[in-house]
Amino acid sequence: MNHTLRYVFYFILMLGAIAVLGWLVMSLWNWIIPSIFANAQTIDYLRALGLLVLCRILFGGFHGRGDWHKYRHMQRWHQMTEEEKEKFKQGLMGFRSRNKF
Repeated sequence: MNHTLRYVFYFILMLGAIAVLGWLVMSLWNWIIPSIFANAQTIDYLRALGLLVLCRILFGGFHGRGDWHKYRHMQRWHQMTEEEKEKFKQGLMGFRSRNKF
């Protein structure tokens, strides 16, 4: 029962986040775009949600990938030998020192 309640909570939280993001996009669009472009129209809530989906498709935002990337990297790290780990660490340290101003 505890897992079910947790999933219901996350589902409601996700729906709330989508609703707030849709309202935020709609508000920002209606505030900025018509004042910049002369022929631009205001949008309603459903069009704002559609704009969010379009941005997700075009730009791959929201980063809802979960932890499987972290798991994959940790799995690769554990499969490395000590020499490979040391070489990887040295490569990272060299990368950090190159980008300092």
